[in-house]
Amino acid sequence: MAVTREKGFLASWCPQEEVLAHPSIGGFLTHCGWNSTLESISKGVPMVIWPFFAEQQTNCWCCCAKWGVGMEIDNDVKRDGVELLVTKLMDGEKGKEMKKRAMEWKKLAEDATETPSGSSVLNLDKLVNQVLLSPRHST
Repeated sequence: MAVTREKGFLASWCPQEEVLAHPSIGGFLTHCGWNSTLESISKGVPMVIWPFFAEQQTNCWCCCAKWGVGMEIDNDVKRDGVELLVTKLMDGEKGKEMKKRAMEWKKLAEDATETPSGSSVLNLDKLVNQVLLSPRHST
């Protein structure tokens, strides 16, 4: 389309984790499903959130109220409202603070998963050793 030429690209599918990991990404407009939430947090990317159903409202609340990495779009969504949130995220003080918090969560995610002593690794080992490899489960 001529309107978006030189400004963006529309695709039917993309490798979301790779996109979020790119250094040019300043924010993520998301419905806040659990997978998207984890991918965004683990890449250090703050979010503008528009939840619809299921766990998305809870994830949104956590991202905005508890973790400091998201801003929710009003239910009565309008173009100007979305533009305001994106501008706050990209240029405002709240956006800078959200980016800082997102990078802190990214570090915590890396610490939990990338080292042999990380909590996620230890918990997975515990699951395998206590449940799957226990004598009562063997054949």
